[in-house]
Amino acid sequence: MDIKELSMERAREWLSDKYDKATREAVADMIKNDPQEVVESFHKDLEFGTGGMRGIMGVGTNRMNKYTIGAATQGLADYLKEQFPGRRISVVIGCDVRHNSDKFSRLCAEILSANGIKAYLFDSFRPTPEISFAIRYLGSQSGIIITASHNPPKYNGYKAYWDDGSQVVPPHDKGIIDKVAGVKPEDIKFTPDENLIEIIGEKVDKAFVDAAVANGSSDATGRDDFKIVYTPIHGTSFKAMIPALKEAGFKNVITVPEQMIPSGDFPTVKSPNPENPEALSMAMDLAYKTGADMVVGTDPDADRIGIAVRNLKGELQLLNGNETNTVLIAYLLERWRKAGKLDGHQFIGSTIVTSDIFFKIADLYGVECKAGLTGFKWIADMIRKAEGKQEFVGGGEESFGFLVGDFVRDKDSITTTVLASEIASVAKAKGSSFFKELLKIYEKTGMYRESLVNIVREGLSGAQEIKAMMDNLRENPLKTIDGSPVVKINDYKTSISKDMTTGAQTSIDIPKSDVLIYYTADGTKVAARPSGTEPKIKFYFSVNTPFAGEAEYDEKVKMLDDKLARIIREMGLES
Repeated sequence: MDIKELSMERAREWLSDKYDKATREAVADMIKNDPQEVVESFHKDLEFGTGGMRGIMGVGTNRMNKYTIGAATQGLADYLKEQFPGRRISVVIGCDVRHNSDKFSRLCAEILSANGIKAYLFDSFRPTPEISFAIRYLGSQSGIIITASHNPPKYNGYKAYWDDGSQVVPPHDKGIIDKVAGVKPEDIKFTPDENLIEIIGEKVDKAFVDAAVANGSSDATGRDDFKIVYTPIHGTSFKAMIPALKEAGFKNVITVPEQMIPSGDFPTVKSPNPENPEALSMAMDLAYKTGADMVVGTDPDADRIGIAVRNLKGELQLLNGNETNTVLIAYLLERWRKAGKLDGHQFIGSTIVTSDIFFKIADLYGVECKAGLTGFKWIADMIRKAEGKQEFVGGGEESFGFLVGDFVRDKDSITTTVLASEIASVAKAKGSSFFKELLKIYEKTGMYRESLVNIVREGLSGAQEIKAMMDNLRENPLKTIDGSPVVKINDYKTSISKDMTTGAQTSIDIPKSDVLIYYTADGTKVAARPSGTEPKIKFYFSVNTPFAGEAEYDEKVKMLDDKLARIIREMGLES
């Protein structure tokens, strides 16, 4: 049976009375009028993986809908009752501003309550870091967030959290996956017990904002004379961001009016992702008009943050995640050093595709830098495993995510904004700037420049093409990159690190993942990773060179950017 026939057979199963009338009618119409969409919607099950689920909304086994979300929640309920026998179980549920997010979050609460589990349901959309915080604050065993982060409007997603406020990791991720896989439509308990659904909001909001300010703020120097332009890009962050900045003492916060309107259509941007300069163009324009010192933009679920600051020429420059995080982590470590809190039992967190500058900064302060797989849950896992042995200072990943302290266990744009604003305002008051603080770090570590190439390939054929690209990189490995010999290849799918000079192989003590990283003799780093949440493959590039100070900034930037361009061209990845 070919894939078209299989998809059609799976679609016809959705015409049974196991499914509601509206679903049956939508499937019948699809079968009659759009056979290709039948293939896309039914050729496989929407996978509940280690990061939860993310997909296009609509009917079908490969779509986000009442039944796929229902199966995920029923499976989670079954697993929770197995893991916490005889205990009162509660789950915190939140969502973003996307279409159907409120309905899906309510659905989750209803299914959990039908299974005898208390559901703490936020009264409306909230930032992801607040939901992570709420799990710990309320003493819950799990959490659910309905969000597709910065994906296009047609997407939605489902993320499951454990009792420490982190997204689930082994062994719980596999345990939940196995339970979800076994759920049939008739197994889903849709009839709620309203007595077990508690609506939450203002009390948790205040507790989260207070904690964000306490963790992100320590030096009030220069705040009266510091001006910020802020945009949530139609998302959730303003619920906490405006109160947090106000409580921290930042009085000159200018918002982008058009983008303060919550909307799952994200009408003013092509993509609501602060990694893309276009998403912050309106904020940048407003910052120039108002003479602002800094621009801050967050993605729809408020875990990612984009920052633009004044460069050496006084122009606003959007920093990448590595640049921002470099300044953040160095400032935090210096804060700890001045407080006499560094005693060799501290660590910072990073990921395998993040800039290796984190390791150099850690060495400067005598702390450990731990690097895990992509995804902030792995940094949270580091925190969990180190409790009672090491203290977590902060950590981040290149994809515009950072965490200050351990009171939240996911990327936190709210606390990060408070911290970044403090760094910039203190620096300005002392005749420096956020940007100049970055260059001061480069004088100690060398200058690092990075680039990211995303190749999007949607649908079944796209997934096959991405797989072929990874297979080729493994079977025909690069021998040189921009003329520099490849000296090491880390293959996280096989958990093998190979020294290309000696041929020696060592094992990698990190969970398996489809990631391949090349290292060259001149310090270049190239990583390839299919996205776990979007139909794309990502290529990460990092190069570095010694740096002597501001006077040679332009020269060194051009040299490194030219090198990055050559590498991308050499690999045939030019857009």
